[in-house]
Amino acid sequence: MPSSTRHVASVVMAAHDHAGTVTRAGRAVALAGVVLPLFLIGILKFTQIEIDALKPVIGGTPWLAWLYPLFGEAGASYLLGTVEIITAALFVASPWSARAGAMAGTIGTLTFAVTCSTLLALPIWEGPSGGFPWLNGLGAFLIKDVALLGISIVVLGESFARIDVPRSMGDGLAGRSI
Repeated sequence: MPSSTRHVASVVMAAHDHAGTVTRAGRAVALAGVVLPLFLIGILKFTQIEIDALKPVIGGTPWLAWLYPLFGEAGASYLLGTVEIITAALFVASPWSARAGAMAGTIGTLTFAVTCSTLLALPIWEGPSGGFPWLNGLGAFLIKDVALLGISIVVLGESFARIDVPRSMGDGLAGRSI
């Protein structure tokens, strides 16, 4: 093998090795990117400031408004905060436990799908700036949940792939991941 070919091969192999490192770092940052908002905003849900901040979001979204008559303003906020904190803990455990990852991915997907859906019901465009595509403060706050939804779906899928199917399930799937 000529030396130029060996050099190119060594550069390609080094890049391949770096790709794995970069991917692992990216996954860690993505996981932190979903854990930190869930945890920090989750604990904030136990404060009056967040209870008040949720009023237009919950009250202005028909598919969430039922939370107030059922739990009250504080109770709804506490419920959401509790779910967010538990989900953050499950995401933290997800690299070591496929089942925790599946639970985190499921709850995260549901949570962020609901918060993304509020973008359809709430006034999120900055009127004085000309409306679409200029987001107002609420829109700027909520739009990040699209990325968090994506991360949740990835964790859910990867966790499903890590869960072994018992041989008793049949269908020729024994030993494979779902």
